[in-house]
Amino acid sequence: MARFESILGTVGNTPVVRINRLAPAGVNLYVKIEAFNPLGSVKDRLALGVIEAAEKSGELKPGQTVIEATSGNTGIGLAMVCAQKGYPLVVTMAEQFSIERRKLMRFLGAKVVLTPAAGRAVAMVTKAVELAKTHGWFLTRQFENEANADMHSRTTAREIVDDFKGDKLDYWVTGYGTGGTLKGVSRVLKKEMPNTKIIVCEPEDASLLTSGVAQERNSDGSAAAPHPAFKPHPMQGWTPDFIPKLTGDVVDMKVIDQIIRIPGPDSLKMSMELAQKEGIFVGITAGASFAGALRVAAEAPKGSTILCMLPDTGERYLSTPLFGNVPADMTPEEIEISRSTPSVQFPAT
Repeated sequence: MARFESILGTVGNTPVVRINRLAPAGVNLYVKIEAFNPLGSVKDRLALGVIEAAEKSGELKPGQTVIEATSGNTGIGLAMVCAQKGYPLVVTMAEQFSIERRKLMRFLGAKVVLTPAAGRAVAMVTKAVELAKTHGWFLTRQFENEANADMHSRTTAREIVDDFKGDKLDYWVTGYGTGGTLKGVSRVLKKEMPNTKIIVCEPEDASLLTSGVAQERNSDGSAAAPHPAFKPHPMQGWTPDFIPKLTGDVVDMKVIDQIIRIPGPDSLKMSMELAQKEGIFVGITAGASFAGALRVAAEAPKGSTILCMLPDTGERYLSTPLFGNVPADMTPEEIEISRSTPSVQFPAT
C-alpha cells in the first residue's frame, strides 16, 4: 500500500481476477473489477480525466460550476472529483435511474436535476446543454469528450497490457456506455496486442450497433435525436438511447471483431451468479458483460484467455429489479434454522 495526497490518487489500478467456478473447463476467464475504484465504478476514471484535461486547457476556471448529464456513475465520479477540487457540480439525470444514485451524488455535495423518464437520455443531455449555456457552466460532454477515451488509453489500457505482459490475451469483452473505455482501450490493444479480439456487448432490446441504422448527429458529434432501434432495458448506463460519438468512432475504426446482444434477464442472472458463486459483487451492466464473456468462452478454442470488464458495484442497484427477489425479512428456511436451537427466537406468527 501507499500514501496518497488525495482520494484522486486512488483512481485506477483495478485488479484482474480469475473466474473459477463459472468458467468453462479449458478456458482462462478473467474479469477486471472496476468497483475497486474509490467511488465504485469505471466512471471514476472518466471523471478525473475530463476535469484534469479541462483544467489543463483552461476551459474550466477556478470555482466554475461543472455540469453533466448522467445515468449515475459518471455523476458520482464527478461529485468525488469536484468535491476534492472545490468545483460546484450540477447533474441532470432521467428519473428512471436508481434512487441510490441520486442520494450518493447529493451526499457528495452535487445538485441533481431530474428529467422526465419519457425523454430518456437525450432529454437529460438537452437539459444539461441548456443549463450550461444559460449559466456559463462547464459541460464535460462525456459522450463526445476525447479526454474520456484518452484517460482510458493512459490508464485502463496500460493496466491490461501490463497485466498480460509475456502472456496472450485472446479476447477483450466490454459494453460501450459512453464509448470512452471502448475507444481508449481498443486502440491500444490493436496496436500493442493485435491478436486480441475486441468483443462488444449491447442489450438485445436496444441493439443500436447491430441495427445498421446510423445515428443522427449535430455538428459537434452529439446525438441529434434518439436512435430508432432503442427500447428500454435494465442495464443502467450501459447503452443510452443514442450511439455516443466516442462509440461511433470505434465503429468507424473497424476494430470491433464481434457484437453480442444480451437479453435483460441474463444480465440480472449473471450478476447474481458472480456474487453467489465467485464472491464478486457487481451491478447489472457487469452481469451483462459477463454473460457475453461466457458466450465467447463457450465457443473459444481450448487454452484461450478472455478478459471481461465489470463496470461497477452492485450497491448501485439496491432499488432495481436486481434485488427484487432478495427479501429483507427471514425466509421460511432461515426461520427453520433459527428454531433448530432454543435461544434467541422471535415469537411464532
